[in-house]
Amino acid sequence: MLRDDINKALAAALKARNERAVSTLRLINAALKNADVEARGQGRPPLGDAEVLALLQKMIKQRQESVELYKKGGRADLVQQEEEEIAIISGYLPKQMSEAEMMSAISAAINEIGATSIKDMGKVIGVLRAKHAGQMDMAKASALVKARLSG
Repeated sequence: MLRDDINKALAAALKARNERAVSTLRLINAALKNADVEARGQGRPPLGDAEVLALLQKMIKQRQESVELYKKGGRADLVQQEEEEIAIISGYLPKQMSEAEMMSAISAAINEIGATSIKDMGKVIGVLRAKHAGQMDMAKASALVKARLSG
């Protein structure tokens, strides 16, 4: 399970005295615990691997936004810190699909659903999320699906 990998990496980072890895992995664990508490409050089980992947992608997106802001502010030290965290978190995501692979997966999902119009976009995105969680950027996929179903 993904959580076990993260905890093993945390133990290894502690032994190696890798400060950046330790702090980043602790941030991941804290986010996971918060999400588990929230899920438990709603009567759901703890997060599974698919939800953990979504959480990690969200954390990466937050850091990418921070990098842009820090670059505009001329804070190279903070840019480097955020980029190091992105690299650590990205290590737990599956290999991202190329644009060609995304188009192929989108075509397969459209054919599976029998989607013919933009009204079917939600169904197509649902299939993509179920089959390719963590492997594709859903914002890009959404734009590609929309373009494909519109034209």
